[in-house]
Amino acid sequence: MNPVAVDLIMNSHVIDSASTVTRDFLDHLFEKCPLENVAFRLWDGVVWPNDVPRPATIVLNHPGTLRNMLTAGTAKGLAEAYLRDDFNVEGDMEQAIELAVALEHRPAGWMTALTDYYRLMRLPTAPSPHEEGRKAALHGQRHSLDRDRQAISFHYDVSNDFYRLWLDSRMVYSCAYFTDERNDLDTAQVAKLNHLCRKLRLRPGQNLLDIGCGWGALAIYAAQQYHVQVTGVTLSEQQAELAIERARNAGVSGRVKIELRDYRSVRAPTDGFDAIVSVGMAEHVGRERLPEYFQAAYNLLKPAGVFLNHAISEGRQADRFHGPSFVDAYVFPDSDIPPLTVVVAAAATAGFEVRDVENLRDHYALTCRHWVQRLEAAREAARELVDEPTYRTWRLYMAGSAHGFAHGDLAIYQTLLAKPDADGHIRLPLTRDDWYDGSS
Repeated sequence: MNPVAVDLIMNSHVIDSASTVTRDFLDHLFEKCPLENVAFRLWDGVVWPNDVPRPATIVLNHPGTLRNMLTAGTAKGLAEAYLRDDFNVEGDMEQAIELAVALEHRPAGWMTALTDYYRLMRLPTAPSPHEEGRKAALHGQRHSLDRDRQAISFHYDVSNDFYRLWLDSRMVYSCAYFTDERNDLDTAQVAKLNHLCRKLRLRPGQNLLDIGCGWGALAIYAAQQYHVQVTGVTLSEQQAELAIERARNAGVSGRVKIELRDYRSVRAPTDGFDAIVSVGMAEHVGRERLPEYFQAAYNLLKPAGVFLNHAISEGRQADRFHGPSFVDAYVFPDSDIPPLTVVVAAAATAGFEVRDVENLRDHYALTCRHWVQRLEAAREAARELVDEPTYRTWRLYMAGSAHGFAHGDLAIYQTLLAKPDADGHIRLPLTRDDWYDGSS
């Protein structure tokens, strides 16, 4: 038991008072925005609002928990209390996100009314059991080459073995493609790789550039199944090392070249790349640099070539949460997910013609749920590789992402762009039938 709780148990009057004040505060807090799928269990075993089973239970680990959760008045502050082990979540982590949604949509917001603040200050106080853990501290100009390298390293260089625990066997760290909700993760990720290659209409002997190649899954798949030459670039040293090893083990090292390089320093073959793909990388670019990003891709591409940009974007309810970002501080520093209109405008300014846009947010919700379930199942193994706050960071981040994609806060767009030749021709089929006809 937490030492703070032990001290308070020594005085039954204090503990009874703390429990009563906490339950009274919860009654007030959620009077006009009830939580249907979330219950609270206090340190003394009392369950609020009642004993009816719910998908998620928030466990208050000590009498000072609720005050530590709410004092900041932001979703980030709530998340930090979870990282510090002020509270735990039993059951469905995605359902527990409804706590932040309910607080955000209270008539007076989180804690803006004077009466709310007075009630909050009456709650018991206690220090948190632990620190928040790993937090980004980048330096230099935002989205400069050096700072981008720091941001990428912060997120991706946690541990290859940690990611291996909960990703699919190919280690694809992006939205899968489910032909059926019952698909397992490996099947859905192979389907996604094939979906990308079909959209690019790859042909044997072509040169493909994979911007942000991760651990090499797409590069290896395209070389094996579509017999193309692939150049993959990443800023993560750990990703690059493993991608090179995996390409060698797959027997395609002669057709797959992995480079530790920024997209801005890529050199194209003499006549350019036939196709370019970027999966889950544009989120790191920053909206102010999107014109530069698309211009770089345009310059590297052959006339009549295609560029498939696969990236998270703002959804229709992107402004649901206010205040500083948990994701920016603990997960993806300097990340930026502008609306699709901003992305398309930047691509058009560079000279691209938009040929297809597909929103796969339902697929990403399913993907994130698989990741959360796999991470939770591997908790003990994960704790041998990373500390508890890091484990909690990824559990919360992926569950929150699943909730965001499912409810429209987030979207994920595959945008197929074409570079017209000198005569303005694109030279693509009139229909998309070849993407789905079953042939390779």
